[in-house]
Amino acid sequence: MVPGQPGPVLTAGPRRAAVVGSPVAHSLSPVLHRAAYRSLALTGWEYAATEVPQGALAGFVAGLGPEWAGLSVTMPLKDEALALADHADDDAVLTGSANTLVPSDGGWTALNTDVHGVGAALAEAGLLRPRRAVVLGGGATARSVLVALDRLGVEQVRLLVRDRARPGTEELLGRLSARTTVATFPGTDGGGGAPDVVVNTLPATVDPAAHTVRAVLGGGCPVVMDVAYAPWPSGFARAVASASGGLVPVLRGTAMLAHQAARQVRLMTGHDVPVEVLRTALLEAAGASPTTRWSEGPTGV
Repeated sequence: MVPGQPGPVLTAGPRRAAVVGSPVAHSLSPVLHRAAYRSLALTGWEYAATEVPQGALAGFVAGLGPEWAGLSVTMPLKDEALALADHADDDAVLTGSANTLVPSDGGWTALNTDVHGVGAALAEAGLLRPRRAVVLGGGATARSVLVALDRLGVEQVRLLVRDRARPGTEELLGRLSARTTVATFPGTDGGGGAPDVVVNTLPATVDPAAHTVRAVLGGGCPVVMDVAYAPWPSGFARAVASASGGLVPVLRGTAMLAHQAARQVRLMTGHDVPVEVLRTALLEAAGASPTTRWSEGPTGV
């Protein structure tokens, strides 16, 4: 549990934050957080992308000074972030993964803002009282998606994996309220009825066959989200367009990314930034119209 409200005590003087991981040069977190600082008129705040290899996070954190307001944590360091923290929020503990570190009580608190990002993006897309869900992929991101769907009240989840779900994911399934079945992807028979929501957590480069995705959609028109945002359209988004004749739009991962970053900004600065500020900065950086949220096929955003 997190003691009190996590986040820094804002002090005078320069403040620093960064995204850490390996590789990290491609990360759009600097775009998001710097846009937030400009919008909030936070002068003297710096945000960088810092390469930290696997196994080196604890040593890096130990060398940080009092000017540090927090870290965004990307692969392959999310497990290490949770392990080194003195405290952790419920979502980090439940998923076994943390994407945020903030100083607290003389130590560090680990948090998972991806769960919030997924839930907020799906709610924004109009997902109301979903009953059935399909999740593709069985890794750390899938765990955040599963927790978010459970919070939204999903009753049945079909988890589709290429090989098998990771041990942490299998453990999580037994702790969720939703009834969950696990099947191999591709080759699913689309069992369980037409879903209300489909979320893909497979890499953007995975290119599933249209007939396989058609089985996943179950003949309906569910809310569909791909956590990937680059390259876009992803292989999954192209397959959905082909399988549905372009009738089922795919929500790009930029929606999730903007919402989770807004939560990180709040944790690190103590201020709320409008999500639209982050969405605009993100989509401009990703080479898309800032007003376009939906992909409608291979020529979409």
